[in-house]
Amino acid sequence: MMYMDKALQTDVVIVGGGLAGSLAAAMLARQGLRVVLVDLNEVYPPGLRCEKISGRQVAMLRKSPIVDDVLGAASPFSEFWVARFGRIVEKRLEGQYGISYDALVNRVRRSIPGTVVKITGKVTAIDCSDQRQAVSLATGEVIQARLVILATGLNEGLRRSLGITREVVSKSHSVTLGFNLKPVGRSSFDFPALTYYGEHPTDRVAYITLFPIGDAMRANLMVYRPVDDLCVRALREQPGASLGGLLPGLESLVGPVLVDGPVQIRSIDLYRSKGHLQPGVVLVGDAFGTACPAAGTGTDKVYTDVIQLCNVHVAQWLKTAGMGVEKISAFYADPLKVACDRRSFNEAFRLRSASVDESLSWWVQRRVRFVGQLARGTVQQMRSRLAVRT
Repeated sequence: MMYMDKALQTDVVIVGGGLAGSLAAAMLARQGLRVVLVDLNEVYPPGLRCEKISGRQVAMLRKSPIVDDVLGAASPFSEFWVARFGRIVEKRLEGQYGISYDALVNRVRRSIPGTVVKITGKVTAIDCSDQRQAVSLATGEVIQARLVILATGLNEGLRRSLGITREVVSKSHSVTLGFNLKPVGRSSFDFPALTYYGEHPTDRVAYITLFPIGDAMRANLMVYRPVDDLCVRALREQPGASLGGLLPGLESLVGPVLVDGPVQIRSIDLYRSKGHLQPGVVLVGDAFGTACPAAGTGTDKVYTDVIQLCNVHVAQWLKTAGMGVEKISAFYADPLKVACDRRSFNEAFRLRSASVDESLSWWVQRRVRFVGQLARGTVQQMRSRLAVRT
């Protein structure tokens, strides 16, 4: 990114250059709008966020103009195995991709048209009205725009300065641990990708999912424990031994493994924004509300927010004067956005209950799910054998 050498007048200022902000910049610039993107980092730094793109998310991404750029940097796999209680129960055919979050964001940034003014710096204040918005930088410079898109992720500073607060719905809802695994005594794993579910509710494990990123086999372990929990600490300090104790049936499927490199940890609070309906500014992604990484809906929310905002609302807003709350409210009431937010919220609690609830009803649901997956897997095997014979 370059530094601004004079005050700017623009259509849209995007504050935050993560996945949501960078994708919005790429999409709006392709519509011919004047866009300024402000972020602290010229190159997005490593961090534990989404590391896998599902088939559903690929379909959503195809509504943007950068899908080929993004997927070209990812590691594809067309099959993943599902395992419970120490046995493979299903082999699913679905095109998915592994990619680190920083690689994903930087790939999106590469696709941003050169017409976008990229500023490496810090936004210190945003003054909003129903006509023009003023975005002040730490350098003392000010950008004038008709609309501000706030894509600052979990950072609260600017939101608080605008009087936007957050309602924490579930404190320390889940913890994600990310690390690489290497097979011991052999050159590769026997599976293309694998998801192994927790064995008992008292373990407080949703699942561990293994998938390729480049030449590495990446592991994302999802647990429902506080980040300072003794089990989480043990997983960070002695991941190999702790993983075997937490999921004893896993080794029979993956074989002896070595944790290769550091263990990254991310704890997430589920929250929703309050006081966000204001003239001239709109929140997207985690700036508006968080999703549980274990539920795998965070990227869905980002894509839905940005695609609906950019493809449906912004161009319409800019056709007429003003940027009052009556315009901004149309985005927050967008049916696809509302449905995605609701689905993400519900799935966060459904998966948690399915993983840790010890009541009889959830025990029955877990067994029914296991039997259903086992039946589908058995049918798949029979079909494969018949296909080979014929």
